[in-house]
Amino acid sequence: MSETGGEGWGQSGNPTTVFAYEGHQGPEEGGMKNEGEMRKGEEEGQGKEEDEDYDSPPERQIVVGICSMMKKSKSKPMTQIMERLCKFEYITVVIFPEEVILNEPVDKWPLCDCLVSFHSKGFPLDKAVEYANLRNPLLINDLNMQYYIQDRREVYRILQEEGIDLPRYAVLTRDPDRPEECNLVEGEDHVEVNGEVFPKPFVEKPVCAEDHNVYIYYPTSAGGGSQRLFRKIGSRSSVYSPESCVRKTGSYIYEEFMPTDGTDVKVYTVGPDYAHAEARKSPALDGKVERDSEGKEIRYPVMLTAMEKLVARKVCLAFKQTVCGFDLLRANGHSFVCDVNGFSFVKNSMKYYDDCAKVLGNMVMRELAPQFHIPWSIPMEAEDIPIVPTTSGTMMELRCVIAIIRHGDRTPKQKMKMEVRHPLFFELFEKYGGYKSGKLKLKKPKQLQEVLDIARLLLAELGQHTDCEIEEKKGKLEQLKTVLEMYGHFSGINRKVQLTYLPNGQPKASSEEEGRESQPYTIFGHFYFCFIRPQDISPKSTVFGPMCSCKP
Repeated sequence: MSETGGEGWGQSGNPTTVFAYEGHQGPEEGGMKNEGEMRKGEEEGQGKEEDEDYDSPPERQIVVGICSMMKKSKSKPMTQIMERLCKFEYITVVIFPEEVILNEPVDKWPLCDCLVSFHSKGFPLDKAVEYANLRNPLLINDLNMQYYIQDRREVYRILQEEGIDLPRYAVLTRDPDRPEECNLVEGEDHVEVNGEVFPKPFVEKPVCAEDHNVYIYYPTSAGGGSQRLFRKIGSRSSVYSPESCVRKTGSYIYEEFMPTDGTDVKVYTVGPDYAHAEARKSPALDGKVERDSEGKEIRYPVMLTAMEKLVARKVCLAFKQTVCGFDLLRANGHSFVCDVNGFSFVKNSMKYYDDCAKVLGNMVMRELAPQFHIPWSIPMEAEDIPIVPTTSGTMMELRCVIAIIRHGDRTPKQKMKMEVRHPLFFELFEKYGGYKSGKLKLKKPKQLQEVLDIARLLLAELGQHTDCEIEEKKGKLEQLKTVLEMYGHFSGINRKVQLTYLPNGQPKASSEEEGRESQPYTIFGHFYFCFIRPQDISPKSTVFGPMCSCKP
């Protein structure tokens, strides 16, 4: 529905109690209605109740009050979310008129069971706190914590206490009663604040969160000067200034400049278990706001990491703000929180509006339905199948591709064992320090080449003199030679040789050797040849692997 209204329907098929803004048409066109129009309608239309076509509402409705400045109450995000919230069968939305908020005592304010209230320019937060203490409604956003959100010093203190990463900073408080907190030494390319040194570039923020005049100071090596950030005015969000000296009046937070990729990440929570994130062009770049064809600032969807989701949960709980926005800086492989804005909505996201209304509606019903004896349970909905429009009609949207990949198919390790007694093997064993541990592993190409040379030499001697004293079996030596000559070179880890020294000789392996005369051996070794043949890798692995590789 737009601001002009539209009918909200409950889960039972009956229309909920609906309201419309001031200046809009009456309930016959639906929408949301403020408290002033409700009273006027009750006075003028009491005799017409029997003529209404609507079914009677449920006996007990949960009233959700919206207490904020009218500019915020009538904003598109608020309108979209409240219209969806009205579709809950037992929820009614009431908008507190701005003139009532500003001019009437709190005991004259409309009654509500759940209060959505947040500070903005001109809003009397003290009166909202007084109303909450008087009526004790369910608070979506804690009101007392909103005092802290207005002071960046308190925001940083709370973030630090919660163990949330934030840029290195120092506070300069210009207060005559606290002179020890006003120690500033300014150099050409740095400032020293209460003993903490910040080389340029650094950031200077006013301690008041309502003051958006944030300055970034550059070193002389980068041309000096400063970039002055402010609330968006038309197509500008910052301007460059040749001024390189920090401000001499007011209290500020000085923090190190975080080198991001030119974007800021805006995170919006709805409770501790829901967060929506968008990225925008950083105003510190050139100060020009990127806008689309409709004049809206261009935002890019962002996937939060598991750690960033945990940070969103911590921020939501630490500041007791169910609906809360904050800023993230992604720099040096980490994410840092640089600002907490309090009550904030995403703009121009129907998915967010749906999710936000659903989370808030379920939260209100879960907390208040038992209290008012309303028969309600969280509805079980079928999975939302994503359907997207295309040039060929509508079709299901591919959300992601998940691949679980193991290494390529291969044959098991192939081992060969043999006895060696020739002095050349003894010399090789001693050369590489095998006697220190009694075992030796040969993997390097040079080492394997030496083993191959020995095998070739022994086979040559066996070929020339069949009666020579070489006790190694010819078949084993030929197999050893064949394996080591594979592929024409030594590379990778597909072959290795292991030798084990047995000073007492080979144990008897079978009954056939029981009658053999015992012979004293000086050394005994075992060779383990473990190799993987490249041609044994599955062909489908070599084709599928590159297809699944992630390319920037």
